[in-house]
Amino acid sequence: MKLIAISLSFLSLLSLPTLAQSGQGGRARLEASERAVVRDADLAEAPRRDFAISVVISLAKEATSYSDLALRPRVLARAGDVLWDADNVTARALFLRAWEAAEKGDAEEVTIKTKDDPPPMVITLRRSSGRDLRSEVLALVARRDRTLADEFLAKLKSQNEREARDSKRTRPVDNWSASEADAKRLQVASKLLNEGQIKQALEIALPALDQVNAKSIGFLSELRAKNAEAADQRFSHLVTLAEFDALSDANTVSGLSSYVLTPGLYITFKPEGGATWTQSEQPMAPPNLPVNLRDQFFQVAANILLRPLPPPDQDFSSSGRAGKIMVIRRLLTVFEQYVPDTATALRAYLTELTGNFSRDTTGNDNPLLTQGIKEDEPRDVLERLQDRIDHAKTSRERDEIYADAAVTLATKGDVRARDLADKIDDSDRRAQVRQFVDFQFVQLAIGKKEASEAARLAKAGELTHTQRALAYTQAARLLMDSQRQRALAFLEKAADETMRIEGNTPDRAVLFVGVAMQLVTADPVRAWEIMGNAVKAANTAEDFTGENVLRFSTITRSGLKSISISGGHFSLAGIFRSLAKNDLYRSMDLAKSFKNDAPRSSAILAIASAILVKHGGEEFKQVK
Repeated sequence: MKLIAISLSFLSLLSLPTLAQSGQGGRARLEASERAVVRDADLAEAPRRDFAISVVISLAKEATSYSDLALRPRVLARAGDVLWDADNVTARALFLRAWEAAEKGDAEEVTIKTKDDPPPMVITLRRSSGRDLRSEVLALVARRDRTLADEFLAKLKSQNEREARDSKRTRPVDNWSASEADAKRLQVASKLLNEGQIKQALEIALPALDQVNAKSIGFLSELRAKNAEAADQRFSHLVTLAEFDALSDANTVSGLSSYVLTPGLYITFKPEGGATWTQSEQPMAPPNLPVNLRDQFFQVAANILLRPLPPPDQDFSSSGRAGKIMVIRRLLTVFEQYVPDTATALRAYLTELTGNFSRDTTGNDNPLLTQGIKEDEPRDVLERLQDRIDHAKTSRERDEIYADAAVTLATKGDVRARDLADKIDDSDRRAQVRQFVDFQFVQLAIGKKEASEAARLAKAGELTHTQRALAYTQAARLLMDSQRQRALAFLEKAADETMRIEGNTPDRAVLFVGVAMQLVTADPVRAWEIMGNAVKAANTAEDFTGENVLRFSTITRSGLKSISISGGHFSLAGIFRSLAKNDLYRSMDLAKSFKNDAPRSSAILAIASAILVKHGGEEFKQVK
């Protein structure tokens, strides 16, 4: 650039006639100067690229000897992803090695067997979720090499069909589970969808979109947020298939209703009572469906629900009589809103079903009957509260009723939640609920971009050190562009609170990373200092991987309530990509100072991706 500036200065001294006479020669000299500068930049960049390639290859070689069988394929696949733009031949070889390592890890079930030695039922659920090592490798391969991804998917399908024949399994009939092959396929497709590769995601998912289950409907709901027309088209096809499927039952309708009414919330009911349900961590608004698609759903749903029940000894449906009663009760108010004539028929049929059928699980007080369909207003919660308290038989039962009501009111921003939490007799339970309530208020303030209120709650609320640090960090992010000095002060408070966290928890390292992420541009010197603390905290926390989620939970009568914080604002990969642009070799030295393989490999790959991957690289996130 200096050479260009000199050339321009020289040209400006020439008289206009002289400039006119030498115009062509001047332009030629200028273009030659610019090419020289570009060549010099290329030469300066070449050693950096060579360095990045060498560290990735070295890391991949190291990964083959990791004792952690789950980490091996993850690092090999990510190394292939980082190398793809620079050397796709080597990258493809790494993908193949990653697949071999994933097959070995899945054969030994390293992702579903944990220290707590879970019962077989839990292991089965983890396996059927499709969240295994091969799925993680597939998600990265599908981004880069569709042909190779198809080869891996074919292997999965063949293996699953063979296992199904050997064990005489058929497709799941509970309208909640997907087959193992479909679950893996949809897991990969969802990963691609989150990365914005919509066309590729839909191509991968299509073979698994012919059955109603939590995975297929969940994918379609996610797809609709990015391409409503494509999602609605596939959903309409699925509704048509359900209409002519003899196995469709009340749970099929409940599953389809998730797409129409409660995206992210999927519920099925059991013949013997009880229910299975799943809910996405991020809330999703109900879709504004085209009228013809909405009408198609209601027509097919009514036809399925009004099918006569077979005799009890011949009823092999996933819902049974009890489940059908629950689904009709749950959806009846919606039918009354959109198709009142059909609702009349359903109400009459419900009366017929419940005439001689008495079971606690079909009572109107089940919270799943209204969850997502009709949200309780604070007045409704308080009106039911006293009656429930009057009928409580023990102090523990009363505590749980107060906890349930307090959490419900907190999600609505009602400050009376604190008063209810304070009525809990058990001191430990009271403190846990109050912390959850106050932190819920913090998240509501952050959602409204009320940084001052979030900071006030961070100071005055009954929060843990982890929650306070997180609140200050989130408030600082809101103010960094408009009130930088105040934001920097909040980050220092966050760092102080993080230092006060006791024990070798990974939360300390996660929070230090979150603070450094904001300082890397506002105060780079301080960012390096904070990252030094992050490495020290990580080296004392065996569970820190660089991809940990901050999760705050409490148990209520209606289930586990959680607030989860993750993503790029607390990403170890993200901070190291930024640090690499600031000082490549210093960032590499810092990355290598991690004691444990998982964070060290994540940091090294992030640094290399900042140099090798086009458009600055992609976020590395472990599939949860």
